[in-house]
Amino acid sequence: MSSYDQKSTYEKFTAPPAPAPEYTPTGIPVSSSAPYYSGDGSGYSTSQTGQPFPPPRPRDLVPWSTGLCDCFSDVKNCCITMWCPCITFGQIAEIVDKGSTSCGASGALYTLIMCVTGCTCCYSCFYRSKMRQQHALHESPCNDCLTHCFCETCALCQEYRELQNRGYNMQIGWHGNAEEKNREVAMGPTPPTVEGGMTR
Repeated sequence: MSSYDQKSTYEKFTAPPAPAPEYTPTGIPVSSSAPYYSGDGSGYSTSQTGQPFPPPRPRDLVPWSTGLCDCFSDVKNCCITMWCPCITFGQIAEIVDKGSTSCGASGALYTLIMCVTGCTCCYSCFYRSKMRQQHALHESPCNDCLTHCFCETCALCQEYRELQNRGYNMQIGWHGNAEEKNREVAMGPTPPTVEGGMTR
């Protein structure tokens, strides 16, 4: 065996082992840049040092823009909801679901539940709760289920007006509102107009 082979064999068996990677208390290597969650069950993402980030600050709840009994502030919607609540509910559900369900499908299911059980509040109150979470609204005047159970028509009218007051055109649905918003963004701000010509 040559002296070179002897030296390489010696270095192979005598070289110090590679340092082991450092680990955080959660078992993730310190050098890892991948996102992960803390192992304490809190579910909050943690930094590379293993310290959890602070939880997100809860949004402050705001009141509804109109009252539950302000139905006559929109007489047309009040009449439609009184005689065909499935139409108003379908329009609300399409906006709240962000277009994942259509107005027609939600309205048809509402009508089916009304014909079979006569108790649509179990279905419609779910959308009131979902809408309140999206827009951080107070649970008023009482529990969502009770509001729909005793004042179904008034509750639907209030939810319709709330979405309308927040800028939604209820007649064109979610996709129509999205297209209008995209069109406004694409056009950009209009340049200011200068009145009169330049004078010497």
